[in-house]
Amino acid sequence: MKTSRIFSFILLFFAVVALSFTTADKSIHSFTVKDIDGNDFAFSTLKGKKIMVVNVASKCGYTPQYADLQALYAKYKDKNFEIVAFPANNFMSQEPGTNKEIKEFCTSNYQVTFKMMSKISVKGDDMAPIYKWLTSKSENGVEDSEVKWNFQKYLIDENGKLVKVIGTRTSPTAKEITDWIEGK
Repeated sequence: MKTSRIFSFILLFFAVVALSFTTADKSIHSFTVKDIDGNDFAFSTLKGKKIMVVNVASKCGYTPQYADLQALYAKYKDKNFEIVAFPANNFMSQEPGTNKEIKEFCTSNYQVTFKMMSKISVKGDDMAPIYKWLTSKSENGVEDSEVKWNFQKYLIDENGKLVKVIGTRTSPTAKEITDWIEGK
């Protein structure tokens, strides 16, 4: 009886340890999402690159940040850096368009060439799984955060781990971001 209790305790201990590693050790590289054209996009294709994930909107006071995002991407795209943008309509209906309309807007107004994904929800009951990972310490292993507005930025290292959350008001070309990309 005593041996079976010890054995049960050991099994329970290892089960708890295993469960604690499965979510917090998950990286962004485990996600596959839909791009703006409806094709699968696997984050695993970005292994070894630094990534900025940003929620975007076409009718927001911060929409001109598209120009800074594009400038940042043009400067660092050949230096193991990627931008992955997720249009979202979570804040005052500032992204009402379809994927096709969003793509047209971004291309014609800001000449966007960085990765644009399909429109998703970045908060609430219908939050996309990738944003659950970005905003939950129990999933990303780093910190809890809340998407407070459009153009919030998440910095991800080469191993797919969350490094830092940058607020909406900070320009994509801010020194703290460029220093991170450059490894300073």
